Amino acid sequence: MTITTGKNEQRAVERIVLAAFGELTGRRGAPLRWTLMADTPVGTLGLAAGPAGLCRLDFVRGEEQFVARMLEAFGDRPLLRTPDALDGARRQLDAYFAGRRLTFDLPVDLSAVHGFSRRVLQAAVRIPPGRMLTYTGIAAKAGNARASRAAGNALHNNPVAIVVPCHRILRSDGTLGGYGGGLDKKEWLLEHEGARTPELG
Repeated sequence: MTITTGKNEQRAVERIVLAAFGELTGRRGAPLRWTLMADTPVGTLGLAAGPAGLCRLDFVRGEEQFVARMLEAFGDRPLLRTPDALDGARRQLDAYFAGRRLTFDLPVDLSAVHGFSRRVLQAAVRIPPGRMLTYTGIAAKAGNARASRAAGNALHNNPVAIVVPCHRILRSDGTLGGYGGGLDKKEWLLEHEGARTPELG
């Protein structure tokens, strides 16, 4: 038997969960709403957003792995599985995978990332689809061309994959380098976007 709850019932459940979280932890942080997108061309994706925007887009095996990662990263925030709250992101990702759009118009919250790492991710957002940079090139755009290794670490730990397109960064010899989601996914994303020769630097 399946029980379907309406929006009023969902809000009531959320109020109970948030109140219980506050009582148990003494914290009143804004909740993070999350959902999964299964069966995309690059596998299952976990999405999460708070009031400031999308804060997590991960390649995951399933719900258990994504929730564990969320608890590790945002253990002081209540987590609510509410697919409707992420409909905008889901629609844009569906359009991206279908080839109807290759850019995103979504608020992204990188407040958990600081300093040089955040500048690297902000620079990555400005790389248009079909173009690529090297690790040295993205480090230079973030303010320190000699920090290519630190740039690589920032990209590897990118909390919002695809939307913050760290897959558009290659090694200086033109090889793929690394990718947190796996090199097969990086290759698929670049081919999907019609990637051309990277800007060297």
